[in-house]
Amino acid sequence: MTAALMIQGTGSDVGKSLLVAGIARALNNRGLKVKPFKPQNMSNNAAITIEGGEIGRAQALQARAARTPLQNDMNPVLLKPQTEIGAQVVVQGKVWGNANAHDYQSIKPTLLPQVLESFERLKKDTDLVIVEGAGSPAEINLRKNDIANMGFAEAADIPVLLAGDIDRGGVIAQIVGTYALLSETEKARTRGFLINKFRGDPTLFDDGLTILEERTGWQNFGVIPFFKDAYKLPPEDAFSIQSQLKEKVSVNIAIPVLSRIANYDDFDPLIAEPDVNIHMVKAGEPLPTGMDLVILPGSKATLADMQYLRAQGWDTDILSHIRHGGSVIGICGGYQMLGTELLDPEGREGNLTKIDGLGLLDFKTTMTGNKKLLEESGTEHLTKSRVRGYHMHLGDTFGPALERPMLHLQSGPDGVISKDGAIMGSYLHGLFANDEFRTNLINRFRRNDQKLERFEIRIEQTLDHLADHLEKHIAIDRLLEIAGC
Repeated sequence: MTAALMIQGTGSDVGKSLLVAGIARALNNRGLKVKPFKPQNMSNNAAITIEGGEIGRAQALQARAARTPLQNDMNPVLLKPQTEIGAQVVVQGKVWGNANAHDYQSIKPTLLPQVLESFERLKKDTDLVIVEGAGSPAEINLRKNDIANMGFAEAADIPVLLAGDIDRGGVIAQIVGTYALLSETEKARTRGFLINKFRGDPTLFDDGLTILEERTGWQNFGVIPFFKDAYKLPPEDAFSIQSQLKEKVSVNIAIPVLSRIANYDDFDPLIAEPDVNIHMVKAGEPLPTGMDLVILPGSKATLADMQYLRAQGWDTDILSHIRHGGSVIGICGGYQMLGTELLDPEGREGNLTKIDGLGLLDFKTTMTGNKKLLEESGTEHLTKSRVRGYHMHLGDTFGPALERPMLHLQSGPDGVISKDGAIMGSYLHGLFANDEFRTNLINRFRRNDQKLERFEIRIEQTLDHLADHLEKHIAIDRLLEIAGC
C-alpha cells in the first residue's frame, strides 16, 4: 500500500504549502516517488494540468518540487472566489458550477467520494502521498461536513502532523488549543507537531516543547528556523501579496491589487529581478506617480473588478500615467479591461452584465463560451522573443485593435499592442516567466541593459535549498515511519 501523511496547520498561512513542497523535494532527492495532494483549496491562483484541467498553484509548486507532472487529482476541489460570499467550484479539474458559502456547506459531503477517488488514483505507482490541509482543523463549526482537514484524514485513514507558526506568536496556545478542540479519534490520529518560522536561538524554546508534549502527548517533529528565501517562491495566497521594494532600482512597476485578483504568480519573475521595484497598490491607495509601467492583473470577476478599479480612482491614475509617457500591460482580465466595453449577458461572472472598460484599445469583450484552458507557445510581436504560457479565461474579444496582435501563438494571434507600443494586452498567463521577453521588456525602462535572470533556475535552486533546510530541522526518518513508508 502507498504511504501517506497529512500536514495540517493551526491556521492559514502557517507555511503548510511550503512544508509540503520542501518535504516532497527532500524525499524525491532520497529517491522516493512523491506526489502532493490537497483535498480542497481556495485560491484564484490556478495552474493547468496534463489533462487540461486546473488545480491550485500551490499544488503545482509542490508537484514541481516532487518532480512529477501536474494532475487533476492533486487538488480535486478548487474554490475560486468570485464574490464576497460565493465561488466557482472546480471538481477534478473541471468547472462544476457556482455556489455561495452557505449552500456549499451542504454540497461538500457530495464531493467527498470524488475527493477519495482522486486520492486513491494518485496513490497508484507512488511511494508516498503528502497531503496538505486547509485552514485549521480547530474550526469545529465547520467540522460536520469537512473534506479539507480531519474529515478527509479520517475518511482516508491517514496520520496527521500539525504545524504551528511561532513567528506570529502564541504557538503554544495554537497547538494546545487545537488539541483541546479535536475529538479523541482525531487526537490519536495526530502523531506530532512542527514549529515553523522560528527566529533566534531554538534552545530558548526547549521548555515550550516540553509543555506541548506534556499537554498533548504528541511528539515534536522539528523546530524549523525561518526560511529566509521563502520570498523567492510563489506566495500561497492573496494574503501574501506585498510590495517588493529594493534600495537600488532602475525600474518601477505598479500593480493594482484587484478585489478578485487571479493568477498573481504571473509577477513572481518580475519580483525576482534585482533592480525592479514592484508596488502592489491596495484599496484606498492611489497608483504611485513616476512609475515606468502599470500592469493590470488577471481577475476572477472582470466586470466587478473593473467597477472596483474605477471606485478606487485607479482609472484616472492610469490615464495620468499614460499622459506622462508611462506604459501599461494587461494580462487576461486586465487585458479585457483595456478595451471599450465588457459584456456578460448571461451573468456568468455575477449580477453585473455590462460596464465600460478603460477605452485604451478599440475592442470589446463578451463573457460567453466555455473556459479556455490551453498551454501555448509562440513569439512576441515587437522583439520576436519566444514565449510560452497558458490560457485560462472566459470571454471572446473582438474589434479593430485585434489587427495588431501582441503575440503570435500556435493557436493563432493573441492580444493587442497599440501603434506606439506603450499599451499592450494578452490572455497569456506566465508571460513574464519567459526570460528573453522579460529582459527585453524591462530593458525598455532600464538606464543600462541587463543580462538575463534565469527565473526557472532560481526556483529550482530555492526548492533544493528548502529541502536541505527541512532535512536539517525535521525528523524526516520518523516522518517516513509514521507515514508507513
